[in-house]
Amino acid sequence: MLYPQNIEQKLGFDRIREHLNELCVSSLGRAFVNKIRFADNYDLIQKMIRQVAEMKDILAFEPQAFPSQNYLDVNLQLSKAAIEGAFLTEEEFFDLKLSLRTIQECLRFFDNKEPEAYPQLRELVVTAFSADLNLRQILDSLDKVIDDRGKLKDNASPELQSIRRRIQSQEIDLRKKLESILKNARSNGWISDDFSLTLRSGRMVIPIAAEHKRKIKGFVHDESDTGKTVFMEPTEVLEANNEIRELESAERREIIRILMELTTRVRPHVPVLRKAYTFLGIIDFIRAKARLAIEINGVAPLSLNSQIVDWKNAVHPLLFLSFKKQGKKVQPLTIKLDSEQRILLISGPNAGGKSVTLKTLGLVQYMYQCGLLVPMSEYSTIGIFRSVFIDIGDEQSLENDLSTYSSHLTNMKYFLINSDRKTLFLIDEFGTGTEPTLGGAIAESILEDLNRSGAYGAINTHYTNLKTFADKTKGLVNGAMRYDAEHLEPLYELEIGKPGSSFAIEIAYKIGLPKAIIDKSKQKIGNQQVSFEKLIKELEIEKKVFADKNVENAQKQRKLDQLLEQYNSLKSYLETEKKTILNTAKIQAKELIKNTNQKIEATIKEIREQGAEKLATKEIRQDLVDFQQSLVLDKVNTSAKKPTPKEEKEKEEREEIEVILGEISVGSLVRIKGQEALGEVLSLRGKDAEIAIGDLKTTVKINRLEKISRKEYKQKISPSTKIVGVDMNDKMMNFSFNLDLRGKRGEEALVEVDKFMNDAIMVGYDELRIVHGKGDGILRNLIRQHLRGYKQVAGTQDEHADRGGAGVTLVSMR
Repeated sequence: MLYPQNIEQKLGFDRIREHLNELCVSSLGRAFVNKIRFADNYDLIQKMIRQVAEMKDILAFEPQAFPSQNYLDVNLQLSKAAIEGAFLTEEEFFDLKLSLRTIQECLRFFDNKEPEAYPQLRELVVTAFSADLNLRQILDSLDKVIDDRGKLKDNASPELQSIRRRIQSQEIDLRKKLESILKNARSNGWISDDFSLTLRSGRMVIPIAAEHKRKIKGFVHDESDTGKTVFMEPTEVLEANNEIRELESAERREIIRILMELTTRVRPHVPVLRKAYTFLGIIDFIRAKARLAIEINGVAPLSLNSQIVDWKNAVHPLLFLSFKKQGKKVQPLTIKLDSEQRILLISGPNAGGKSVTLKTLGLVQYMYQCGLLVPMSEYSTIGIFRSVFIDIGDEQSLENDLSTYSSHLTNMKYFLINSDRKTLFLIDEFGTGTEPTLGGAIAESILEDLNRSGAYGAINTHYTNLKTFADKTKGLVNGAMRYDAEHLEPLYELEIGKPGSSFAIEIAYKIGLPKAIIDKSKQKIGNQQVSFEKLIKELEIEKKVFADKNVENAQKQRKLDQLLEQYNSLKSYLETEKKTILNTAKIQAKELIKNTNQKIEATIKEIREQGAEKLATKEIRQDLVDFQQSLVLDKVNTSAKKPTPKEEKEKEEREEIEVILGEISVGSLVRIKGQEALGEVLSLRGKDAEIAIGDLKTTVKINRLEKISRKEYKQKISPSTKIVGVDMNDKMMNFSFNLDLRGKRGEEALVEVDKFMNDAIMVGYDELRIVHGKGDGILRNLIRQHLRGYKQVAGTQDEHADRGGAGVTLVSMR
């Protein structure tokens, strides 16, 4: 069931149909394009989709192997051939011959493939062709008679061949006689040199000046427009021309006889030939659909025989083709509708892409259920709907005296009566066209009934009450067209899970509306609505900030991974070097002991030989001392060897990595995370650290500090500047009073809370908001217990039930 009757025009499918007609190469295919209808039979849809997918593969990988021309419609010729006594002309047989060759090439293509290749298209072949049709026999009969120029061959019959030879012989003789007469007339000056033989009424004649026409005996058949030249048949060639005319008549009679005989051979095959040409039309039609799929990057996504929309990177096909010509890209749509969230309520600023999103959803679903491949990622999932209802565009009717709002209500009445669990509905600008308060209330009631029907759908709206209703109603989900709140530019991206803002105030500022007017409007709409819009704007800004932070953190993580890899490499190198040095040292030590023992033994021996004389003993002892000192000096010199620049660099890198990866202790050089402030740790007290930033001393949570190397510290701290200040303007501009901790573990959450509280205390916020979710309440209790340790906190409480309740903690500051 489709609503309204002009749904194809509203969705743009009529333009898809027109483009398919252009992609067909024959009226056979275009006839099937005009028969395209929306289907809800799952098996039929899958069959059509697989046919197009197979043809797309053929065009993509084997374009030259499959015929692309002479898809000729000869159904009128077949109807003519079916009549007893009728016959087809040479031109009609030529069309039949060319188109039958195309059919034969299609069949030969599949015959040359493996049996399991292209199963759906093969099934078409089996259905279209029966054993009664001997295509080769028919083509052989046509080839024997019709040449490749569409004319009867001379040897189509012995009689025809004889007649044409006689005609040719007579024409040669006739031409010789006329050339002789023409030459004589030219020499007498009766005709100019540029005149030559010509035909008039099928007879060969010569042109001659009108004043000289009586100088040659014969018959005048025609004259020029000016009357100065006449075309004369000399008496000498009269009989020759008559004989040629008689032979031509005999030729025509023989041609008709041959054509009638050939038509008689074809006549019994007319019924099966009609099926063959139906096959040719279907192939042309499927080929056109495959060509469209290639143009729009259409695919066959995963399909389920149920109601689901789970699309990744879907695009509006007509917008895609238009942008493609301009060299631009369409922002893809990712959308999901399932049994848990059946109805999507889309909000956001005007010109932000809401209507395009609805039309993309409607047109792509409609295309798929008409058997067309659709432009989205292959890993998407698409379902089947029995009914599609849309309310898009202004349906104001002068004839029926219906206003825009009355038209919308008429459509809503139809939706409410006919919607069920297999319905997909699309509503643009829900509830507009009347007084906003009443319109919003009626729209909410309609939405409640549509939700109760179990239908699936997407709705565009600006009404805040509908956003609130969707947020707390099962089966409904909010969605927003993303908007760059800083630059006030649409991003054309759909984000499901939260409502969007109309950004009316911000756009008014951008346009340059007087500030006094904007301030008055804020007062008129009330603080609650302003706060709601402000909250959505802040969420958009925070999301962008978090996205940028994620990129920055990813870069830092890559750098850290590189440092760790360098560290591990250096560690492995040092361990290897350590073993080598120890082994070398052991060898040297053994050698040293050996030399020392030899020296001592030699000294003792010498003392004994000298008889222990005092002077000699003293000299020998001095030699031993000198030997000992020489060993020490060798070792000192070896240790004092100047390292190479490479060894110095490696040493610095090792020290820097060991410093960064080590624990913070007294004397460590540190940076406050997220800031440029650098300092030195003076003392540690539990989880707090006292640090000196120049001449300033302050206490900071240890988990907010990160170690830096002395080299980095020296580079960033100039002699003239010891204190790195904190940019309070920047801090206040970027600070958000809202902290989202959902999904974080306890330890991670407390680190974020400390950082959040330090920033809040610094900028002087009096009320904060921490989102932690409900769950079992463990994270909530942990956070509130931790906050009691801050003397600046006056108290904590649950958020209002409509804004999160126990899943959000409001923090009041002193």
